[in-house]
Amino acid sequence: MALRNIVIQGEPCLQKVCRPVTEFNHRLHVLLDDMTDTLAEANGAGLAAPQVGVLRRVCIVMDEGSGEYLELVNPEIIAQSGEQTGMEGCLSVPGKWGIVTRPNVVRVRAQDRDGNWFEAEGEGMNARCFCHEIEHLDGHLYVEHIDHFLTDEEVREYLEREEAEAAAQEEV
Repeated sequence: MALRNIVIQGEPCLQKVCRPVTEFNHRLHVLLDDMTDTLAEANGAGLAAPQVGVLRRVCIVMDEGSGEYLELVNPEIIAQSGEQTGMEGCLSVPGKWGIVTRPNVVRVRAQDRDGNWFEAEGEGMNARCFCHEIEHLDGHLYVEHIDHFLTDEEVREYLEREEAEAAAQEEV
């Protein structure tokens, strides 16, 4: 497969609503394979088609638990609950981070590469990724949810706090 260029904030394709996929063919399979390779190379958690310049309702999310890539074609959020607030970044906004509040549990309905419908549920980071990537398909970026980009010091403090909380949880 091939690596695709990831477009950066400011590119018009990141502000457009994507069209639904209607043909489940070789071209779609190549797009999905290329997006998976591109995401793996970039070491990201998710990637949406407009981030590689394709205005179709397609995204890839890495399942935090299994490390497997989940392909979502024509995805929609059908249920959400709870709330989480955490640090978020984006491959199309490189090197920048912000604090975003999202649902803690999200259920999506989508089609696979062959057009078969399925549902998937994500919690925590997976829920965050579902929301983030589906927003891309509607022409939105996470930066619309933040009040400022975190400084390097704020990122370091946030990560140290998260590490300390995780260590405290392990002791319990």
